[in-house]
Amino acid sequence: MTQTIEPGNPEAPTRPADTGADNRPAAALPDLIPAALKRRVPKYSDLAPLMQFKKPEFSRAARLRRASTIWDLRDMAKRRTPQAPFDYTDGAAEAEITLRRAREAFLDIEFRPGILRDVSRVDLGTQILGKPSRLPVGIAPTGFTRMMQSEGEYAGSQAAAAAGIPYTLSTMGTASIEDVAAAAPDGRNWFQLYLWTDRDRSLELIERAAAAGNDTLMVTVDTAVAGARLRDVRNGMTIPPALTLKTVLDASYRPAWWFNFLTHEPLTFASLSRYTGTVADLINSMFDPTLTFDDLDWLRETWKGKLVVKGIQTVEDARRVVDHGADGVVLSNHGGRQLDRAPIPFHLLPEVSAALKADHSEAAVILDTGIMSGADIIAALALGADFTLIGRAYLYGLMAGGRAGVDRAIEILEKDMLRTMALLGVSRISDLTPDHVRLLKK
Repeated sequence: MTQTIEPGNPEAPTRPADTGADNRPAAALPDLIPAALKRRVPKYSDLAPLMQFKKPEFSRAARLRRASTIWDLRDMAKRRTPQAPFDYTDGAAEAEITLRRAREAFLDIEFRPGILRDVSRVDLGTQILGKPSRLPVGIAPTGFTRMMQSEGEYAGSQAAAAAGIPYTLSTMGTASIEDVAAAAPDGRNWFQLYLWTDRDRSLELIERAAAAGNDTLMVTVDTAVAGARLRDVRNGMTIPPALTLKTVLDASYRPAWWFNFLTHEPLTFASLSRYTGTVADLINSMFDPTLTFDDLDWLRETWKGKLVVKGIQTVEDARRVVDHGADGVVLSNHGGRQLDRAPIPFHLLPEVSAALKADHSEAAVILDTGIMSGADIIAALALGADFTLIGRAYLYGLMAGGRAGVDRAIEILEKDMLRTMALLGVSRISDLTPDHVRLLKK
């Protein structure tokens, strides 16, 4: 007779223990336990494949291979570089709110992947300003680069040439236009210009850049005066670095940097032979605070190659510089190093892209500031950028390991981009659309 037990009945009888077919408890049936779950003494032949201890590697190449992200390179750079040069690279203006917000902007997105797409081959190649680029990223202009690591602009330009991407030399670079061209003769070299109060000196630089084969001039327009870079002020940052008690003590932990710095040619600049003083004093004494759109017209008439304006922070200014002859704009707040609480380029990107594509379809939209991964680059491209630039990201690699460190930074970004594209279900840059990214907040 089968007894029915109603759920919730307090008078329901207790269920008897499970038994086997011969009425023995299940626990008493060891033959039912799978062999793989029975305890045993491990054999040496089982342990041997697991005990493979790698020989420690301390070379620069091994150290760089262990870096999986740009943040890893930053950690290495901080350990190997004195505080003043590292902070000059890593820091921004005032409370550094702009830089923090720029990086957070890339975090506050949601990718929207497509499925069941053939991504067996992902192509990161693109066209920028009339020429092909193997990757949708180039190296931004950075000043005093050999101060960060002795290979400086030579490492950056050669790494860019090897990667098939553009390299931009700064007016405040620590290698000459001609020397960079000689170091990377097969590279696509661009020159970044600060217009000086002395127009003849500016014209001289333009002519030198053209003679050296630079096909693009990038004029920076957001430095009417120097930003308040407080880390540099607190570190007593000067050009060249001064040997104070603090810097000597700091150098004792980073002897390789000082050995390289002291045994290579002293810092010189692409634009001036010698300068002694603070970075802010240099900017305030050399750069022209009276610039207007008339000066942009003069540049357009003077320079016969591609002209890009860097430092665009409004839709209106993006339109105006293109109306005055610019072939492209760089949405940039100078890496947060000028005006704190400035607009975030990534937030500005969709509106600028839509405006220029409607009125000036040939104008290139380039973005920098805040990029720390290949996923950041793909998000920017999806929201309307034609191209991106990296500054700090490559400088962290430079400080971590010279030319090899820059190569590693580019390699990390490339792997990030390939993986992100494949996971989005996209095989070509041209197939990226705003539908692939959703801004969570702005």
